[in-house]
Amino acid sequence: MHLDLSAIATARVDTLASATLAVDTPGEGFFEITQEAIRFLAKIKARNGVLLLFIRHTSASLVIQENADPDVRTDLVTALQRLAPANASWVHDIEGPDDMPAHVKSMLNGVALHVPVIAGAMALGTWQGIYVAVASDVAAPARGGIAVCRGERSGVTVGVRPTRPNRALFE
Repeated sequence: MHLDLSAIATARVDTLASATLAVDTPGEGFFEITQEAIRFLAKIKARNGVLLLFIRHTSASLVIQENADPDVRTDLVTALQRLAPANASWVHDIEGPDDMPAHVKSMLNGVALHVPVIAGAMALGTWQGIYVAVASDVAAPARGGIAVCRGERSGVTVGVRPTRPNRALFE
């Protein structure tokens, strides 16, 4: 096996920007938030660094997945349902039959993502998008999360205000 390492780029960390985000969801599924992350980076005038996304929810997670064919999202929901079915005789069932499987699905996917930012853009692959993966059947107003960008910025720092529940991401 042969590996090639590209030229190494360095950046002075001179900014740390964060915003709270809210996502209204109708229930189980994958909901793309890539454009909201792009707007956040533009608003803070990010140049080079890393974007950290974190979701404060126990039955939802964050994933980077294909965003070209919607059938992929349908198949991913089906796969997660097979891995953690609602009818598996879970001990924890106080919040309903889909709650414990939702916790398992969230654990499998994870609640945080790091995405490199190069020249102001996320270094995602051609067919990649960022998704909130909701594992519960219950519609939820404002699944809360945090976005943080650490790195260089260009121009003046722009204030980012927290969003209120039931509002668009990174507003």
